[in-house]
Amino acid sequence: MIHAMKIRTRIAPSPTGHPHVGTLYMALFNLIFAKANGGDFILRIEDTDQKRSKVEYEESIYESLRWIGLEWDEGPDVGGKYGPYKQSERSELYKKYCDQLLKEGKAYKCFTTGAELEEMRLIAKKTGARLGYDRRHRNLTSDEIADFEKEGRSFVVRLKVPLTGEVVFTDQIKGVIKVPCADVDDQVLMKSDGLPTYHLANVVDDHLMEISHVIRGDEWISSTPKHVLINEALGFTAPTYLHMPLLLGTDGKKLSKRKNPTSAYFYRDSGYLPEAFLNFLSLMGYSMEGDKEIYTLDEIIKTFNQKRIGTSGAVFDVKKLDWINQQYLIDSIKEDDLWGRIKDWGFNETFMKKLMPLVHTRMKTFGDFIDLCGFFFVNNLHLTEEILTPRKVTPQQACFVLQAFLWGLEKDGWDKASVENSSKKLSEIFGIHFKKEVIPMLFATFMGKHTGPPLFDSIELLGEHRARARILEAIKLLGGISNKKMPLVQKAFEKSDGKELFTTA
Repeated sequence: MIHAMKIRTRIAPSPTGHPHVGTLYMALFNLIFAKANGGDFILRIEDTDQKRSKVEYEESIYESLRWIGLEWDEGPDVGGKYGPYKQSERSELYKKYCDQLLKEGKAYKCFTTGAELEEMRLIAKKTGARLGYDRRHRNLTSDEIADFEKEGRSFVVRLKVPLTGEVVFTDQIKGVIKVPCADVDDQVLMKSDGLPTYHLANVVDDHLMEISHVIRGDEWISSTPKHVLINEALGFTAPTYLHMPLLLGTDGKKLSKRKNPTSAYFYRDSGYLPEAFLNFLSLMGYSMEGDKEIYTLDEIIKTFNQKRIGTSGAVFDVKKLDWINQQYLIDSIKEDDLWGRIKDWGFNETFMKKLMPLVHTRMKTFGDFIDLCGFFFVNNLHLTEEILTPRKVTPQQACFVLQAFLWGLEKDGWDKASVENSSKKLSEIFGIHFKKEVIPMLFATFMGKHTGPPLFDSIELLGEHRARARILEAIKLLGGISNKKMPLVQKAFEKSDGKELFTTA
């Protein structure tokens, strides 16, 4: 146990989408570390991306964390003496520290245009030079700055990164890490709209909130030298860093929204028990003594040993999750209570009242209900290539169609009207028959058959998280889309013209 200082950890998600399982994973270990050392766990909302941040996503963060049983000592919804806990309410603080760096000559105004940055990128690509800003405005005179400002040119504020030497920091899991300053870009601190970048806001907030330990995923190691330098420039003492193993898919690559169900709500809506899901997440970055695999949150907190944190990527294996969930079902739910739990999950009054209008006129007997609606209550549809590829549609073509459908839903929404609109656009984009090709493909994707309750209503009722997972599963079964082809499909979707791509697939 660490005693020298008050331990304070934090999780700082952005409310730009529904919570990723990685957010729950990081929140869990920040809480475990803090509580194992008698400290505090803080929730901070990093909502500087004003275009993408939404109140409903912020609420989703609270709901998903509490679903697996996590609570925080300080945060936007519970208060605390280090608030406010939303970055959008802390703008003056960031401006104050940015102005300090400008005044001390540790940062500078950069008036480089978007076109100039693109030119730099192209030149670097052709010459093989390091990608990044070429520091052309690092040493502007006061007269040159005044001239740019007279022109009305917008600017960002960049950190003056040392041109020589190394950035050295110790990661409590990885050890000592050294990065040449030459490999660190002059980081943007303040954007042209006057809002801070993640990097400046992150460092300022961690300092003012007295965060002692920053526990985050491996993907942030490359940003840590920037944070160390910003801390040094501001005269702050940097927190202690611990970079946890990445969550990996079964393919060994980073768990990706493009290929895997990553929404915390998918697992909730699929019928997993929250305590089992928490247990599973803790196994991703940690091993209990004796290789114990079933345990409570209190148990891991009481026995926590930092040295038992893993150093390599952790495979998010759903088969393992299924096994853990089964143990909890058997051991924690009595037989007399089982139906009540199942009913609360999938057969509750709210859900069934929405479902009944879709099947009322389609049943001859009550016995038809399961055949009609079974797809609502299962995770695996046992799809086949044959059922997903009607008429002359090839597996690759079907992947293009389903991917475009997913993008359409992510853009317009998952309600019935948006689902219908997105499906009809597929005919326009790829030049295929709506009723004979698009509709059978979508029925198969979501129901595992070519007939059933009304399609668009059914997709809306399935919900965004389970519906997305079914699209991804169908694409995976059909062979997926290569990294080379994906940009072409994206372009076809954006221009609503994929006929040529479709005919050559």
